[in-house]
Amino acid sequence: MADLVTEIRERALALGFDAFGIAPAEARPDLGDKLAAALAAGWHGDMDWMAETAERRASPKALWPEARSIIMLGINYGPDSDPMAMLARKSTGNISVYARNRDYHDIIKGRLKEVAGLLSRRTGAEVKVFVDTAPVMEKPLAQAAGLGWQGKHTVLVSRQFGSWLFLGAIFTLAELPVSEPMAESCGSCRRCLDICPTNAFPAPFQLDARRCLAYLNIEHKGPIPAEFRKAMGNRIYGCDDCLAVCPWNKFASETREAKLFAREDLREPPLSELLALDDAGFRALFAGSPIKRIGHGRFLRNALIAAGNSGDAALLPAVEARLGDGDPLVRGAAVWALAQLADGERVRRGAEAHAGGERDADVKAEWAAVLPEVV
Repeated sequence: MADLVTEIRERALALGFDAFGIAPAEARPDLGDKLAAALAAGWHGDMDWMAETAERRASPKALWPEARSIIMLGINYGPDSDPMAMLARKSTGNISVYARNRDYHDIIKGRLKEVAGLLSRRTGAEVKVFVDTAPVMEKPLAQAAGLGWQGKHTVLVSRQFGSWLFLGAIFTLAELPVSEPMAESCGSCRRCLDICPTNAFPAPFQLDARRCLAYLNIEHKGPIPAEFRKAMGNRIYGCDDCLAVCPWNKFASETREAKLFAREDLREPPLSELLALDDAGFRALFAGSPIKRIGHGRFLRNALIAAGNSGDAALLPAVEARLGDGDPLVRGAAVWALAQLADGERVRRGAEAHAGGERDADVKAEWAAVLPEVV
């Protein structure tokens, strides 16, 4: 059996995976209680699917009762530049490192199927592959498989690759020798907790998604809550702050190969160009990207919040052009951005042109917050 595992591992590495480990399907019996506590606290926010799939998510055996072993694999996607430096370039859109290339689901799933196919041929055992689209708790399972440990920011941390690993799982009916679980090694470090601009961590190893910028600008469907808009800065998709400051990341750059470097047009896209995108342009620019899944409206919402935080008055015409957008989510964000960039008279002119005929309650509230006497 050891020879089989060696063959599978070598095939996985040849396909571009960087981390490999095996956990028993009954690993982490504590997951159900941890998940239930997080859901009871409401930390999942609008992600109702987490509650709806809680029973299956709580245990690999609940998802597939006959499963015996779980192979966990990871691909290093560490950036070739410091994501934090881009926060200072306020007239550009800051996209999370993981989303600057092809959708990682597409990158990983095909490779997982190849590894799983080899395992199935060698053992005759049934296999199933999962990449973040099924109720599988990949990070704690990856810890059980020895790939790393869940850091205080709840993201998997690897001694070799820091906080930059895409994860995939292969469930199988085959009984495979398991890897040694990885012990938590954060020590007294709390950089990831202290850097969070919205205090999204109630305590080490706990995340309240409702305060997480990545949740707010990706998963959240409504207006960005006013209390978090300034904190968003120019983050138009995701937030890498807690990952980027992890001291273990230094090993990711040392071991990385040129596999998943960012698309040049997504490194520092100008907000002026992003705000001008129509729906077809949005779909064309982000074809094959995870960004496409949030839709044109939510994307423009994020770009307008970034514009409002930019201090760049040159963006005002692009912002004003969205005051009459067909999507109220976009209109509301445009009102806020206008108020951040324009003087009082220009805001008043915008309100006189658009506020009187507004019917959406959220957009009316945005105008009322800016110029209550106009609405």
